[in-house]
Amino acid sequence: MKLLNHTSKYLALLLLPLITIWAVLFYYAMLDEIYDSLDDGLENQKVLLTKRAAKDPTILTHNDFDKHVYAFTPISEDTYHTFVERYQDTLMYMHNEDDFEPVRIYESALKQDDEYYKLKIITSMIEEDDLVNDMVQYLIVLYVLLIVSILVLNNLLLKKIWKPFYHSIAQLKNFKIEKQDSITTLPSNIAEFELLNKTVNKLIKKTSDTYIEQKQFIENAAHELQTPLAIGINKLELFLENNELTDHQAQELTAVLDNLGRLTRLNKSLLLLSKIENKQFPDEKLIDFTTMTEAIVADFEDLSYHKSISISIETMESLTYYMNTDLANILLTNLIKNALVHGNNNASISIIVDTNLWTISNTGSKEMLDRVNLFSRFKKTTNKQSTGLGLAIAHAIATKYNLMLTYDFDGSHLFSIHFPNKG
Repeated sequence: MKLLNHTSKYLALLLLPLITIWAVLFYYAMLDEIYDSLDDGLENQKVLLTKRAAKDPTILTHNDFDKHVYAFTPISEDTYHTFVERYQDTLMYMHNEDDFEPVRIYESALKQDDEYYKLKIITSMIEEDDLVNDMVQYLIVLYVLLIVSILVLNNLLLKKIWKPFYHSIAQLKNFKIEKQDSITTLPSNIAEFELLNKTVNKLIKKTSDTYIEQKQFIENAAHELQTPLAIGINKLELFLENNELTDHQAQELTAVLDNLGRLTRLNKSLLLLSKIENKQFPDEKLIDFTTMTEAIVADFEDLSYHKSISISIETMESLTYYMNTDLANILLTNLIKNALVHGNNNASISIIVDTNLWTISNTGSKEMLDRVNLFSRFKKTTNKQSTGLGLAIAHAIATKYNLMLTYDFDGSHLFSIHFPNKG
């Protein structure tokens, strides 16, 4: 959910109880004003009737509400002195509505020519049910108008205000440091957005500079290590060939050559891992994993023949994915080589290619491998020539391309590459 819509959701949730509370308070405040206005009108009518009775005493004989909205009833002097004015709400039949309607009755006492009377005056009232219904309808309309106004405000005015922010987010989303891209930011008169733009530009420049320095360091270090290692191996091989040595001396030199060879391979593997993690393989294309698997298996034909291992490839569905060709080749090569090196002689290896899944299984040790550390660097194996980085490199490549490399054991060792769903 976008930030603007997220804000609108909470505004809508907040407005609902606020409007409800406001409506209740407004309702009672309005009723209080209505009653106060009605009571003032009734008291004013009393004053007018008192003045009229002084001029026309005949109105004092009106004792019902058939023809008038007032009625006089004679009372005793004691009742007059103890009488308390009061207001009463009741229902009265209205001929024009042909129904009982709410009215407000004002009762008071007055003295006229040494006679005492109780005066009742009635006036029509609003129907509270109708008032509540009308208020609810108006409040619903008000709430809808407020929500629509907020949405329009968000999608027109606020969207324009937030444009520099969304532009920066889009730039960052597509930014790839390995391609040495640069980003552009939109100028803004909002201090927070300007601060964000300056911080993003500063961070990207610093990160890019660090990336370039690290890349150069790795390449230089690998090159500087590779050269003396190659020279040392060549000189030792020449020395071993051109000099007569005892068996013990020859064995010692052979062990040194083996270690230097392993160090050379280790140097190359570490360089490859660093390049993968630093995303120095930007070129990608659509890889057909069935075709690549068949080519790699053909390359290992001599090793599989030597160990009397048969390799079967079963393609259930076509499997293609956008990757760097070299990294895809290394990923499959490491897994196939791992299965051959650690597989039992006179056994078989099964490779299955299916939609979004590539698996390889082989028979080896009869116990499950350590899942926790299996893809860790320098995982020790029984093969002394191994650098312990093969599966770590495969895992790094899989992670780079959002693939999931897993291991299972069901009597056979099963490595699986899970690809994202294309749908």
